[in-house]
Amino acid sequence: DADVLFIGEGPGKDEDEQGRPFVGKAGQLLSRIFEAAGLPRERVFITNVVKCRPPENRLPAVEEMIACFPFLEAQIALLAPKIIVCLGGTPTKWLLKTSEGITKLRGRWFTWKGIDLMPMFHPSYLLRNQSRKKGSPKDLTWDDIREVKQRWDLLQEKKGQVV
Repeated sequence: DADVLFIGEGPGKDEDEQGRPFVGKAGQLLSRIFEAAGLPRERVFITNVVKCRPPENRLPAVEEMIACFPFLEAQIALLAPKIIVCLGGTPTKWLLKTSEGITKLRGRWFTWKGIDLMPMFHPSYLLRNQSRKKGSPKDLTWDDIREVKQRWDLLQEKKGQVV
């Protein structure tokens, strides 16, 4: 029962070992981002475009994404989220069917099959880009997650739930 669905690229080593998405360093950062924004992790659902770790942690191949897409579609259908957040270029490009990069797409709202969709930088990218200066990936991610949180808050208000 989650109104917000976060979609990453694919499992990493820690995720593969534990069988849960976003539990490694990138997942820990994502949890801190949620906490700072006041978005409870237990109130969102997190998944990946591909369900198996690509060898050597490479980008998923198109064939792998095609093979896994029915599972992602089923997750989306069962959850019926009101908001999808794509973490990084892979899920963003896959769902929006674009070749445009995440830097140009992040921070903008799109509609995918009637669902509000917000692309954001992947937390692993933020781990590689430590700057917090205005306009840095971390700064932009803070803007993006606050946008997502505001939209989530509005959903909760409409449902009559306390945020």
